[in-house]
Amino acid sequence: MAADLLLPLLFCGILCWGAVQGVDVFAAFRTGAARGLTAAGEILPSLIALVTAVTMLRASGALELLCSVFAPATEQLGLPGELLPMALLRPVSGSGALALFEDILTRFGPDSFIGRTASVLMGSTETTFYTIALYFGATKVRNTRHCLPAALLADLAGICLSAAAVGLFLGR
Repeated sequence: MAADLLLPLLFCGILCWGAVQGVDVFAAFRTGAARGLTAAGEILPSLIALVTAVTMLRASGALELLCSVFAPATEQLGLPGELLPMALLRPVSGSGALALFEDILTRFGPDSFIGRTASVLMGSTETTFYTIALYFGATKVRNTRHCLPAALLADLAGICLSAAAVGLFLGR
């Protein structure tokens, strides 16, 4: 019951605080909404390009080709081959990786080694390209310099160590 009232109370509290401070709340809301639409318009081309690239990657069979190339290395690291498509897609597309994650949990179960490793992998990696396109596009940062290599290295660490962490703490 209290949780149902939280959002309306917060909204009313903000309106009252603005009124007490002498702020034209509606004008401030309109200004913020206009800035949000402007930011969305600036970000949209990057998002469209990213969605197109992910769709082409999956439809062309390039994802399966990459999986077959990287499969021997990931097996040496202890990462199950069933997780490789999700691991490769995760830095590019959160929704694509989430669909693969859901399929993995349905096929193997959430308490299996593969299900647990997939859960840790999803939690310890980021949709790097989406995040960079979205936030750097919104702030008009053009020189990403070391950001992309560092973020991809962090994703690689999350991918490689997810199976090791599950094996260490939860067992196979």
